[in-house]
Amino acid sequence: MDLRQLRYFAQIVESGSLSKASRCLFVAQPALSQQLARLEDEVGKPLLQRSSRGVTPTESGLALYHHARFVLRQMDQALSIARQESGPVQGMVSVGLPATTLLAVGLPLMKAVREKYPGILLNVVEGMSGHIAQMMRLGQLDLAILFTNDVSSKLDATPLLEEELFVLFPDKSGYLPARRTSMTVDEVARLPLILPTSTHGLRRRVVAEFERRNLTPCVVAEIDSLSLLMNCVYEGMGATIKPMSALQFEGARRDGWRAVSISDARITRRNYIYSIAANLLSPAASAVAREMDDTARALVRSGQWPGVRLIDSDEALGGASQATAADEMAAV
Repeated sequence: MDLRQLRYFAQIVESGSLSKASRCLFVAQPALSQQLARLEDEVGKPLLQRSSRGVTPTESGLALYHHARFVLRQMDQALSIARQESGPVQGMVSVGLPATTLLAVGLPLMKAVREKYPGILLNVVEGMSGHIAQMMRLGQLDLAILFTNDVSSKLDATPLLEEELFVLFPDKSGYLPARRTSMTVDEVARLPLILPTSTHGLRRRVVAEFERRNLTPCVVAEIDSLSLLMNCVYEGMGATIKPMSALQFEGARRDGWRAVSISDARITRRNYIYSIAANLLSPAASAVAREMDDTARALVRSGQWPGVRLIDSDEALGGASQATAADEMAAV
């Protein structure tokens, strides 16, 4: 068993098929199959289950994958440290960001890293936070921003900020008189709402507020794609409940929207910066983690990330236990 075989195997698991892994690795598929067969012979057990839809790891394969990912990351970090003892910080850093967080911090973070650390290759993954959390657990990401503080005891989580959720709809909808700036939960329940599916933590957080008041919201559509959801809302199909950062998707159309607070229920969610254990972070990943924190705080303080409150260190230490229950529902 060698590092090449482990790297090939990890890519096959992540790609879900040998043909896709072959293209990602720039290795001919017969050669890839040969290396996989040798690895399975050495382990003495099948590592993958084959089907018409691709491949999935067996129980033994999944166990090997987790260890392989750890070994490969350690090797990459060791090489990165060895190559930059006296030079500029460099290396690849993988960061996971949920869609609304990406809209707020993605571009400023890319600019900051590119300007300060041109030797760092930043790999940004957008997805639902449940998927990003799983990637963090599997060692596929160095850093992430997530909405719960209990993803894994093996990961470091630092509270960053708290977002308020607003009722969003276009000015032209006529859902609320222009003179009003807030709505009650009862009024929101009567709106035609477009929300994420029930597997989405934000949806569970919102529905919990309605259930506390024995209200049933009028959900007219369930959409997990942020771009499609916001376009449907803009076209008058309903309103939605999202953090203010969701409006940044609209770019030039942002002035045509209203963000209305909920007067009798302040619904919030916390954002945490996650990282692998500090002793495993490469210098490049540590630099990007600092930039994530600095960039987010600068955006909030300058008013470029509205509807957000920063969490200071004292509050982070004192409020960790109180935050856990709400975080479980707010995880997206």
